Amino acid sequence: MQAQQYQQQRQKFAAAFLAFIFILAAVDTAEAGKKEKPEKKVKKSDCGEWQWSVCVPTSGDCGLGTREGTRTGAGCKQTMKTQRCKIPCNWKKQFGAECKYQFQAWGECDLNTALKTRTGSLKRALHNAECQKTVTISKPCGKLTKPKPQAESKKKKKEGKKQEKMLD
Repeated sequence: MQAQQYQQQRQKFAAAFLAFIFILAAVDTAEAGKKEKPEKKVKKSDCGEWQWSVCVPTSGDCGLGTREGTRTGAGCKQTMKTQRCKIPCNWKKQFGAECKYQFQAWGECDLNTALKTRTGSLKRALHNAECQKTVTISKPCGKLTKPKPQAESKKKKKEGKKQEKMLD
């Protein structure tokens, strides 16, 4: 009886081993049957990079507009093209319409010049615009007045009245 069980186990092992070999051969032939796709050829042209002009608004100082792009090269099909662009209306045009700056708080008033200044660091530039890294602006200080002493707040007055009522 043991010999019969041993023979059955051996047959099961042989069948499993043959099935494994069969599957391995099937996978190998399937991979061999696949054709390798030729890689797409990268076209290397003699054309240069596009150089874009600044955005010119259609009307006014901001809003929708256009920019022109040019590139050089002997074999280029297209050497000029026009692209739509937009200049945000809330940006400071003083430093270029395509440059946006993050400004610090206004500084103290310089009594000699009667101006106060603040600096801004470049936050964002549209379409690789050439922008200064930091800019400084100044404005008149306005009327110089002495700070008024703070009067008692209304809250303190109310609290004082409540205490008076409680005492009465």
